[in-house]
Amino acid sequence: MSKKRIAIIRGDGIGVEVIEEGLKVLCAMEDRARLGFEFTEFPWGSDYYLEHGAMMPTDALDTLAGFDAIYLGAVGHPEIHDHVTLNELLLPIRRRFDQYVCLRPNTLFPGMDSPLKNAAPWDIDITIVRENTEGEYADVGGIQFKNQPNEIGVQTGVFTRRGCERVIRYAFELARKRGSQKPVASITKSNAQGYGMVVWDCAFERVAADYPELPTMSLLVDAAAMEFVRRPEAFDLVVASNLFGDILSDMAAIITGSIGLAASGNINPDGEQPSMFEPVHGSAPDIAGKGVANPLAAILSAAMMLEHLGQAAEAEAIQKAVLLVIERREMLPSDMGGTATTQQVGDAVLSALGSV
Repeated sequence: MSKKRIAIIRGDGIGVEVIEEGLKVLCAMEDRARLGFEFTEFPWGSDYYLEHGAMMPTDALDTLAGFDAIYLGAVGHPEIHDHVTLNELLLPIRRRFDQYVCLRPNTLFPGMDSPLKNAAPWDIDITIVRENTEGEYADVGGIQFKNQPNEIGVQTGVFTRRGCERVIRYAFELARKRGSQKPVASITKSNAQGYGMVVWDCAFERVAADYPELPTMSLLVDAAAMEFVRRPEAFDLVVASNLFGDILSDMAAIITGSIGLAASGNINPDGEQPSMFEPVHGSAPDIAGKGVANPLAAILSAAMMLEHLGQAAEAEAIQKAVLLVIERREMLPSDMGGTATTQQVGDAVLSALGSV
């Protein structure tokens, strides 16, 4: 493996802590497999904003362009509106590097309890492909008459034929690779959003015609939410718009045991620009600094990053080590029913790596 340059943005809250454990695992794997990593840390996020009035410097995106991947902890601060942290760091990175796929796997592992009473290990295995650069998060619109009684906010969803088709095609290619016999599920709401979501529906039909061997289904998002709870085993590969994919992936994380296990990748499939990997759970300021955050999502995100960089065997080893820690139930964080600290969980994964 040629040397890979990885940009590290720990960000805010528990992001600082969980990325530390992810880096420990990455460094251990680097030594074991003789990989070559060059880590560069950037102190961007809410603390940077409070000092400089921006989440990152004006040349930050140009700086990140020279890296092979970005490893992000979390962003979010109680004193800063969420739309600031989103629109000044996460979304600019996703758009600049055309990370149009947000990949979010969700599996009910042995040793985990689902809030769904009849769910057994491996019954739930849902991979969500979320459109990541347009849709409802396109940041098109505005506010008029701000702070006046007649204040008006206009928010526009942007659905392009190109944007819809390329993320849907990625989902079909992934479904073909996974070899599942379950339908590729498109999530829509075209009965209420009769323009943008109709563009989505038509794109799904066109792309599906190129994969006649793969079954499909199209569900309204409210029905999909119901079916995630009622019969989650019916789903394998789900493709959804930016907003619907965001909501449903959090739901999928909960029904598989904990959002503390939810990894994600913001993917540029062409590989011509860096992709970004991050745990889904956010900055959790209420537990930041207490040493109780669950680092497993950050570690699994690191495994996704390795796979994206062409190190599938090393990624699989990390995933197996995490699974061993969960199955043994000897060193789990509080959100998974244990009492282990963040560092102890990371150390347990390191120990498990020795047996996989």
